[in-house]
Amino acid sequence: RTNENNPVNHSAEHIGKFYRIEDGIKRKLYSHGGFIKKYEQQMKTFNEACIMVRPQAIEIMNFINRTDFSKPAVRYVLYGENGTGKSMTIAHLLHYGYINNFCLVHVPYIPDWYKRPKECGPSTVHEGMIDIPLDSAAWIVHYKSQHAGLLNKLDHRVTKTFEWSKREETPSGSTFLELIDHGINRAKYASDVIAALLAEIKLASTEGKIKTMVLIDGFNALFHDTTRVFSDAKKRIPVTPDKVLTTAPFLNITNYDWCNGVCVLSVDVIAKLGHEKSSDLPRYLLNKQGFEHLDPFVPIK
Repeated sequence: RTNENNPVNHSAEHIGKFYRIEDGIKRKLYSHGGFIKKYEQQMKTFNEACIMVRPQAIEIMNFINRTDFSKPAVRYVLYGENGTGKSMTIAHLLHYGYINNFCLVHVPYIPDWYKRPKECGPSTVHEGMIDIPLDSAAWIVHYKSQHAGLLNKLDHRVTKTFEWSKREETPSGSTFLELIDHGINRAKYASDVIAALLAEIKLASTEGKIKTMVLIDGFNALFHDTTRVFSDAKKRIPVTPDKVLTTAPFLNITNYDWCNGVCVLSVDVIAKLGHEKSSDLPRYLLNKQGFEHLDPFVPIK
């Protein structure tokens, strides 16, 4: 165990030691996900949240500290066998990003949307697309929780008017908080609100108003050839991830066409649906499309 509980100060001398996360930070960052269930049970048992400092986390922190943020966003891809600490490394980096005042775009485990959606059905707005409104609204709640207080302090405002229906819109100049609350209160439009929010975050980052850290666990689920999201609930006809409304915004935010940002993504065999393990390598798990989407990236084993 180490008494250095600030991840900004972690270095090679802390590797292999556990550090404690304050209860207030734990509630703010991880209330809606970020730790695997078995680890959450252990935290309840010992009545504290601790993370082991891993060399991969230190390596990425050192890279980020030396990053020229005026250049396109760097993508880091964590890979390795199941159970080697990819999710916990992301949890550590989430805390690091929070302390460093990054805007956090964190998806605790993106395959849950494609394997176990809370609700799915044809989009009422986008023809031919499938919506998972409850999962989208839940993610917006997660984002709001992680940025509680910061949204009012920064007072970021949207740069254009977003029309949701003939009667509903978020006018240009509205705060991010107003946009977020619309997605929470009107789950019907939650997926579109995510697209609008991430587009505005990219723009604000590129203009130098904020720094953004994208953290997505199980990223390769976005490129699998099937899901358990159904276009027809009765016939149980599955769709591919590109037909799900929430896919495009997170592909957009992990592109390289913006700056003042960094992406930390993990790929995992269990993120894939119904495929037997044959490789833990990113090229296999991401498929050709996903590999080309992220190329060039920094692989971290």
